Amino acid sequence: MKINAGEIRVGMLLEYKNDLWQVLKTQHVKPGKGGAFAQVEMKSLGRNTKINERFRSSETVEKASLEEINYNFLYEDEKNYFFMEPKSFEQIEIEKKIVGEKGKLLSENLVVSVNFYNDVPISVELPNQVKCKVEKTDVALKGQTVSSSYKPAVLYNGLNIQVPPFIEAEDEIIVDTRNLEYIKKI
Repeated sequence: MKINAGEIRVGMLLEYKNDLWQVLKTQHVKPGKGGAFAQVEMKSLGRNTKINERFRSSETVEKASLEEINYNFLYEDEKNYFFMEPKSFEQIEIEKKIVGEKGKLLSENLVVSVNFYNDVPISVELPNQVKCKVEKTDVALKGQTVSSSYKPAVLYNGLNIQVPPFIEAEDEIIVDTRNLEYIKKI
């Protein structure tokens, strides 16, 4: 699907120079002399490189068309995560490097959204919030102000996050999967 350069937004996937690029930053520039243009920083999903490109406002770029399918997480091994499509029971495996650090938040039967490009899985999106259990955390120090007194905690899945001082070991909490931050205690 062709779009104008002015319509490029952060997070979009573009087909450019025979590769798939994810938009990291975009800025619309209107210089005093000459035509307006979009300054776009992109990261290649295939080669893991970054480039900065300038597109004139009149130029068009190809927006990648993705197929999004919901899957249930089943289990993991050393290299892959395994998912099942709930209607057809078809199973797929996705390399851990595609999922990244957020793979630690996967739990059995968690529904995730897998994005496919030309029948190849390129990304896995978790729900915005997941439930986790705190394995251990430091003791809160008395006298600290509430606004800045977050303390480190380790979750049972191995992630290190910052939590408020009233959170203790074995507490169940909600974690934001987009930025890996504490939201609330259950």
